[in-house]
Amino acid sequence: MINDGIIDTTEVTVIGAGLTGLTTAFWLRRKGIRVNVIETDNRIGGQIRTERHNHYIYETGPSTGAVSTPEVAELMEELYIQSEGKCRLETAPDAAKKRLIWKGDRFRALPSGPVSALTTPLFRFTDKLRILGEPWRKRGNDPDESVGMLAARRLGRSYVDYAVDPFISGVYAGDPYQLVTRYALPKLYALERDYGSFIRGSIARMRQPKTDRDRLATKKVFSALGGLSHITEAEADYIGRENITTGVSHVRVSPMALGWLTAYTDAEGTVRRLQSRWVVTTCGAYNLPELLPFVDKERMDAIASLKYAPVMEVNVGMPDTFGGDYRAFGGLVPSVEKKRILGVLFPSACFTGRAPEGGALFSFFIGGMRHPEMLDMSDEEVKALVREQLHTMLKFPGEAEPDFIHISRHRRAIPQYHADSGRRFSAVQSVQDEYRGLIIAGNLRDGIGMGHRITQATNIAKAIIESE
Repeated sequence: MINDGIIDTTEVTVIGAGLTGLTTAFWLRRKGIRVNVIETDNRIGGQIRTERHNHYIYETGPSTGAVSTPEVAELMEELYIQSEGKCRLETAPDAAKKRLIWKGDRFRALPSGPVSALTTPLFRFTDKLRILGEPWRKRGNDPDESVGMLAARRLGRSYVDYAVDPFISGVYAGDPYQLVTRYALPKLYALERDYGSFIRGSIARMRQPKTDRDRLATKKVFSALGGLSHITEAEADYIGRENITTGVSHVRVSPMALGWLTAYTDAEGTVRRLQSRWVVTTCGAYNLPELLPFVDKERMDAIASLKYAPVMEVNVGMPDTFGGDYRAFGGLVPSVEKKRILGVLFPSACFTGRAPEGGALFSFFIGGMRHPEMLDMSDEEVKALVREQLHTMLKFPGEAEPDFIHISRHRRAIPQYHADSGRRFSAVQSVQDEYRGLIIAGNLRDGIGMGHRITQATNIAKAIIESE
């Protein structure tokens, strides 16, 4: 790229070749802006990684996203065009809308309408009656109220135990009584703040007029045909592989009089220097003290103290379903049930080609904030645990054996938006205000899902483009 001691130039340096970084760079390139992406890993994609085993296709990181914003739909449409159809959006069928919750000795369907809400055994009868009074319940007055406390106050404890808790385990791998609603679930928080009620707010939101662009946000579960890696690979192809450098180390960013200097060591051991008007960081908060040494300790501590949930993902390929009905998104396990897994997804029920004909693919999730020690289990212990759940929870007969079991350990998988999040967000904004041209992005702010990452990246690229 450059000779040692010589400074190369670009307009934007993006640090991190995950979904946020690549999406930012993709939109910048679409507008003809020069951009270079550097990544410490030896591959692109960040936590997104699609693997294959014979006739199975599975994810070792995020399994799905949601078309939660217009930006998601617009990115996928643009990637389809630019990749000449190689990157194609795939949304889950209606059958996959079914969500299962474990209670007692089996999975039970989460209610999807008024009748099933009244008849479900998941919630106490008294809490079902409480729902009728939810529109008239008083607003809370604690801005840092946890998701669990808010839901218990408005809906009842059984709704927390068998709806909110497993949902939080599935999304955050966290504790609903530690996650602060206005940070972790801002839309839910806004329903009570703006309308005084979840029910009244939901009805009012549904009645609001929508533009054609608003309607692009279908909320459907999505992947890419053939796996999520097709998204990041298509982005990298458009950006230009020559503009993406992987396997780097010792990355340091320094402010200059007219922009930024990013120094790093490439995979061959040569020190490189890259000068740019903008620097966008998309890496984990724990990387930032070393990456941005010029930021004072107080603000950096506020940013880098972010906690991450450790998660182990175990993919299991079954050659035969033995007559079992696995047409659902998956099953989640409430913490009150004291099981040893967080939940299990059914990818082959959601997307095509994930398992051979007559077979099924399952993705088990283990650990989380409540049981981080489980990531230290040996591979044999993990496989024994998963086999046990196949028989006891998914009801496979004793003779059923998997085609394969693949274990992925993620020590820092999912950021936890706890009460200190406001301090972190303020510190990020303060640093960006002081150091113009520096953007601190990634899942340390603006949400943790794929839709959040795409939307954040799109907005960052738009802000840079409009400043040119």
